Amino acid sequence: MQSKLTFKMALAGLTLIAGSAMAANTTTQTTLLTTDAAVQLVNDALQSCRADGYAVSVSVVDRSGNLIAMARNEMAGPHTISSSYQKAFTAASMGQDTGKLAKVIAEKPFLEGLRDMNDNLLMLPGGLPVSVDGFRVAGIGVGGAPGGHLDAKCAQDAIAKLK
Repeated sequence: MQSKLTFKMALAGLTLIAGSAMAANTTTQTTLLTTDAAVQLVNDALQSCRADGYAVSVSVVDRSGNLIAMARNEMAGPHTISSSYQKAFTAASMGQDTGKLAKVIAEKPFLEGLRDMNDNLLMLPGGLPVSVDGFRVAGIGVGGAPGGHLDAKCAQDAIAKLK
């Protein structure tokens, strides 16, 4: 009986030690953007641009760049689909406003290589990271307004409504 108890205690101790070692090699992401919130961001950005007279596409990706939600205004050009996705991907991946990234690259030509790091990166204004409680959870990208600064305004309007 004593040997069974000793064995169980030793096994419990090993499990605890193994669990601690595993925990040191992993991390937990507890803040995720829900699909409903992503759809709301898309709709709010579309509405903002529509109110200003712009037909755009809007994409929202998660922190890893995976598409969560996307919509295209029926009058937006087909190229706006990929540009909105790439802007969202860039904002989520780099954690930066894509307009600011484009400006930094223009001012510092030695950073030009950033444009070619990944096929999904697009250094044009209109992509913004989405953060909740200081933690980046997503990226939103808008493409199709007659200027990236206008795309960015629609994205910003949607983020402001989310918070």
